[in-house]
Amino acid sequence: MKFWRPGITAKLFLAILATCIVLLITMHWAVRLSFEHGFIDYIKRGNEQRLQMLSDALAEQYAQNGSWQFLRNNDRVIFQLLRSFERDNDHDEDRPGEPPRGMQGEPPPGMERDMGPPPEEEMAQDSRPPPPDMPPRGWRTKFWVIDQDANVLVGPRSPVPTDGTRRAIVVNNATVGWVIASPIERLTRNTDINFDRQQRRTSWLIVGLATLLAALATFPLARGLLAPVKRLVEGTHRLASGDFSTRVTPGSQDELGRLARDFNQLASTLERNQQMRRDFMADISHELRTPLAVLRGELEAIQDGVRQFTPESVASLQAEVATLTKLVNDLHQLSMSDEGALAYQKAPVDVVSLVEIAAGAFRERYASRNLTLSLEMPASATVFGDPDRLMQLFNNLLENSLRYTDAGGQTLIQVITRDNTLVMRFADSTPGVSDEQLKRLFERFYRTEGSRNRASGGSGLGLAICLNIVEAHGGAIHAAHSPFGGVSITVELPLEREKTRDV
Repeated sequence: MKFWRPGITAKLFLAILATCIVLLITMHWAVRLSFEHGFIDYIKRGNEQRLQMLSDALAEQYAQNGSWQFLRNNDRVIFQLLRSFERDNDHDEDRPGEPPRGMQGEPPPGMERDMGPPPEEEMAQDSRPPPPDMPPRGWRTKFWVIDQDANVLVGPRSPVPTDGTRRAIVVNNATVGWVIASPIERLTRNTDINFDRQQRRTSWLIVGLATLLAALATFPLARGLLAPVKRLVEGTHRLASGDFSTRVTPGSQDELGRLARDFNQLASTLERNQQMRRDFMADISHELRTPLAVLRGELEAIQDGVRQFTPESVASLQAEVATLTKLVNDLHQLSMSDEGALAYQKAPVDVVSLVEIAAGAFRERYASRNLTLSLEMPASATVFGDPDRLMQLFNNLLENSLRYTDAGGQTLIQVITRDNTLVMRFADSTPGVSDEQLKRLFERFYRTEGSRNRASGGSGLGLAICLNIVEAHGGAIHAAHSPFGGVSITVELPLEREKTRDV
């Protein structure tokens, strides 16, 4: 049986919806508790007000009659008083500013239709008390009236509560009885219970509607938030399948937008590396094909008797073999420098002495091509590096200038120090290169000449090896136009410090 596994959109939707539901239920119960406590407090204050009014009314009746004889076995009196309280409250709410009906005479003529049933019917209604164990109309709790000897005058047959609310009935500064109401612990009146149930149903209905609205709002929100993530996921799948031209659209400036831009940069780097790898393989095959074809042609000519096996033919074959050997050695050096496999034995090195040694080795070759090699250097400049690799760097740069400078030209080597940095410039004379060619000088197998002739150009790997050596020393190398009309290669290396010597 295959189980459904929610995706990230469904997970985010369920997480947000679950949070909304928890908040709604928590708010529902908080409102319910607040309502119930507030409603019971409201009922309690109403009962206390009625108790005070009833105690005052009973005190007045007691003062008129001189005893409790008017109330004994006569519940009708107490319910008439309660009924008058209700009429007074209704009158105060409907006609503010007028005296209560219980404190004035008969209603004015013409008002009988608005005042309810005739007095006889009203008297008959007031004479009907509620069931024995139920509170009277308008009351939310049971109540009792007891005399000064704690004898029950009015009230249900249940025992008088000791923790109920009491109001003393005082006549001439003497307590002649008490009005006692049972404590309010829960709702007992049908109208109150129905009202509470209605509020509960309404509250749950609001929770249900709010949950539905939260679901309707959460789903598009989750999809909108995860839309850039889905684009990144789809782009990653295409990128993993080898489609390096994949790009995603950054939809915002937040973290997801920065992630999308980094993804595009990664895809661009992979695409460029793939193209460079293809070009690299094509260049290698081209570089190897030409000398091999020459060797094959020479050998076939000698074999067929077209060309004699003479020292001159042997020298031609040796030249092609030397070209292949140099190309293979350069490829080996480049691959090792790319992987960091070149052994670097770094120590404080005087660069000035290394440049002088390299220039001295090339002076005779420069002179043979009528080229001038000039040096402008300080007495010494120390860097922390590998002397063998730095010598390889200088030899490659001098070899590059020798091959690509016209006869009668010059090469100037300048060494200066600036802000704890050693700056070396190898500037030669014409021919120059274009701005586009300057950007590609450090690419593998790149030559500025279109014919790719080995008579003037090398393997096209020298400057690429220089780039790896300089970066391994923590420096930088770049090309610019020379003031003499050719190319200026600038190498920047960090100068040696005293703390470096202690490492």
